[in-house]
Amino acid sequence: MQNLPGPLKEVVDQLSSLPGIGPKSALRIALTLLKMTREKARGVGQSIVDLRERLCLCDDCACLAESSPCSICANPSRDSDQLCLVPEWDALLAMEEMGVYRGKYLVLGGLLSPLDGVEPGHLEVDRLRRRLATGEISELILALGATLDAEATASYVKNLVESEFPEVSVSRLAQGIPIGAEVKFMDKETLKQSLVHRQKV
Repeated sequence: MQNLPGPLKEVVDQLSSLPGIGPKSALRIALTLLKMTREKARGVGQSIVDLRERLCLCDDCACLAESSPCSICANPSRDSDQLCLVPEWDALLAMEEMGVYRGKYLVLGGLLSPLDGVEPGHLEVDRLRRRLATGEISELILALGATLDAEATASYVKNLVESEFPEVSVSRLAQGIPIGAEVKFMDKETLKQSLVHRQKV
């Protein structure tokens, strides 16, 4: 990559600094941009600038939005007594795609990870406290995943709610065997979670 012309090398360096894009992929993207018409390439560049300038974080839920409050928080038909806690904005999108949940959200901004130096102060814990302190929330739903970091975060949040907001019930997404799977093919941890979180039929 050292023999690239200066402007091309600069674009490749910028693109390859993004997660999931290596130098070869960055070069392919840069060469694709070069093949575009000047107007189309300018449009791509402007859309990236607009991404930074026209988006903000919703003051209520910390999700990406064009205005605050976001469309979900401003929607009067959403249930204000249910709050779903998700780690990142893409998890909120996944929940919304189901079209089942009608409550509101709070984006935590990540998960606790002591090994990576992510502590409660790095997350939207204070925003969560403010939302719970309004007295509107009766149920906090943890949709944080099933990783070790997610488990640690869920435990921290559960303890926080129990000590500071005991009137709020805490639930979590069910864990276990996915639809269409057979027991004999499940790993031990999935089977364990399925047994622990079994339901009456």
